[in-house]
Amino acid sequence: MEDAYAKSVSEVLQAFGVDRTKGLSDSQVEQHASLYGKNVLPQEESTPFWKLVLKQFDDLLVKILIAAAVVSFLLARLNGETGLTAFLEPSVIFMILAANAAVGVITETNAEKALEELRAYQADVATVLRNGCFSILPATELVPGDIVEVGVGCKVPADMRMVEMLSHQLRVDQAILTGESCSVAKELDSTSAMNAVYQDKTNILFSGTVVVAGRARAVVIGVGSNTAMGSIRDAMLRTEDEATPLKKKLDEFGTFLAKVIAGICLLVWVVNIGHFRDPSHGGFLRGAIHYFKVAVALAVAAIPEGLPAVVTTCLALGTKRMARLNAIVRSLPSVETLGCTTVICSDKTGTLTTNMMSVSKVCVVRSVHQRPITDEYSISGTTFAPDGFIYDASENQLEFPPQSPCLLHIAMCSALCNESTLQYNPDKKSYEKIGESTEVALRVLVEKVGLPGFDSMPSALNMLTKHERASYCNHYWENQFRKISVLDFSRDRKMMSVLCSRKQQEIMFSKGAPESVMARCTHILCNDDGSSVPLTMDIRNELEARFQSFAGKDTLRCLALALKRMPEGQQSLSYNDEANLTFIGLVGMLDPPRDEVHSAIHSCMSAGIRVIVVTGDNKSTAESLCRQIGAFEHLDDFTGYSYTASEFEGLPPLERANALRRMVLFSRVEPSHKKMLVEALQSHNEVVAMTGDGVNDAPALKKADIGIAMGSGTAVAKSASDMVLADDNFATIVAGCCRGKGHI
Repeated sequence: MEDAYAKSVSEVLQAFGVDRTKGLSDSQVEQHASLYGKNVLPQEESTPFWKLVLKQFDDLLVKILIAAAVVSFLLARLNGETGLTAFLEPSVIFMILAANAAVGVITETNAEKALEELRAYQADVATVLRNGCFSILPATELVPGDIVEVGVGCKVPADMRMVEMLSHQLRVDQAILTGESCSVAKELDSTSAMNAVYQDKTNILFSGTVVVAGRARAVVIGVGSNTAMGSIRDAMLRTEDEATPLKKKLDEFGTFLAKVIAGICLLVWVVNIGHFRDPSHGGFLRGAIHYFKVAVALAVAAIPEGLPAVVTTCLALGTKRMARLNAIVRSLPSVETLGCTTVICSDKTGTLTTNMMSVSKVCVVRSVHQRPITDEYSISGTTFAPDGFIYDASENQLEFPPQSPCLLHIAMCSALCNESTLQYNPDKKSYEKIGESTEVALRVLVEKVGLPGFDSMPSALNMLTKHERASYCNHYWENQFRKISVLDFSRDRKMMSVLCSRKQQEIMFSKGAPESVMARCTHILCNDDGSSVPLTMDIRNELEARFQSFAGKDTLRCLALALKRMPEGQQSLSYNDEANLTFIGLVGMLDPPRDEVHSAIHSCMSAGIRVIVVTGDNKSTAESLCRQIGAFEHLDDFTGYSYTASEFEGLPPLERANALRRMVLFSRVEPSHKKMLVEALQSHNEVVAMTGDGVNDAPALKKADIGIAMGSGTAVAKSASDMVLADDNFATIVAGCCRGKGHI
């Protein structure tokens, strides 16, 4: 049901004939299985090895070289040569062709792995309601109409329509499919958006995505190939590899060479027709054969047998140089293709940004007796690593951040009002998140603030292993306080609260949307002396202005933190308790751009290479990033330079062609749009490089003249690409373009 997002819950259930309280019966399961098939991506029949080998010789220049080798051998035999001498030249030619064929077979074998890697994103098991009972079944046994329950950490086993919310909210990380930098809140209501893309279908759970918060039940509407992941697989199957600029030039050269050699052979033979009867040849026929052998010998001499070897060697040397730049080349011709690139379509999340949400600014109230009444801090560090410093408004580093009362209480609240986990992965040598990105960003902030007293000494924290350091400060606060009760986040309240106890004192910590939290605050915590004073209208207006600045100008995702001292012995929380709060501070976070991207973008512009930022995020967020990295340099009005996928598709043909020539940002896209953009640019004779790291990028990576995957990206993207950036760095692409052009 492709339009299930637009139908009500009852309409979807009725369409499949399913009872929401009992699920499908055994007979219905059999019937649906025969109608819709299994919940697996079909096994694609692999190309036989012998066909892959033969395919490498289906090239005009290669055929000419094979013909030259055969003729060379025959001429040697006709001239009476024997032994190794007759085989020497043909052997060299065949060895060169064999080496080229081996490279081609390896490349094509790697490309087929992308389809296999796609299977890794399918769930193994699912909790399914059948015959009135929930049971855990293999995900492959799901059929449309099955009602499935999902919770935190679950991989969605099929495309499903939400039917019941079992918690206050359900959030799903669907970045591998849509490229969105933040998790998405799901809802039960039908979607009425025209030309809805995946991002608009907020009542649909997509196969392969991961639940990061909440519990819910949903009805299966698509399995196997009829899922969003299945459509990506089909798009990859329909995508034929584009011939590289070098391959096209060699084909043109082969065609030209064949014509020239044929003309020379014919001309030499025709010019000497008068000498066919020369007595020294022993007759007209022998004379004709003699001059035919002369013509063929000239043709063989004209064939550049060493050309493939020279090309392969040069490309191999280029590959070696690229490896030093952290660019792993998976297809030799892509080295030269990179040098011919005229447009780079760059994925935003993970390529231009770190794909790690981090707190960049904090605003607190300094004192009600001074102007300005607020303090603003900036935080360095743009990854999940607990490395970074806190700076005041004068850009002076704070030596002991916990000495600031507001920062200390922000750390407490961030550590306790939190359900995420930050851990160190020794295999990948990196810090990883489990849970909501915004909550993990707060975990990292806690580590950067540090601890009060002796435990705040840098030397104490630096002595820890990376595994211990990942959450040392967070664990400190979790050990200091005992969690008693939690009020989960809900869409109507837009906040979360937790009741904690320490030394017979009960405190409630809250975090949430600034407008919701501040509306419930009656007091503020002062950063100068840690006192609590009434929240006046002037202070509220000042904080509101700071919030608008964070969210508007800086396009930060903002959260407000607050606390409240509760009656001694209280053991539970109610919504009524979320009143008369004391405001602690405002935190602003973002998925920050990589430090080196701005200069790399400028280098591209200087070299005449256009950069188009392609993202699944919303338009305003993406435009903010483009301003930060210099993609919109010297532009005050983005009209004609920034388009959403739906806006671009709605343009008339002429305007669409003009948009392609000016476009800088392409937002709110889904996988098919990325491939469409590549094809449109190629139709305008552009040589397109496409970068990406998600499953959603695979069709476009395969279609582009050169597909560039991120080292930290999905296996699907890597297998579909021609090159992998080991350091995930956009600047490496720019350096690679210079290598390809021979500038370095």
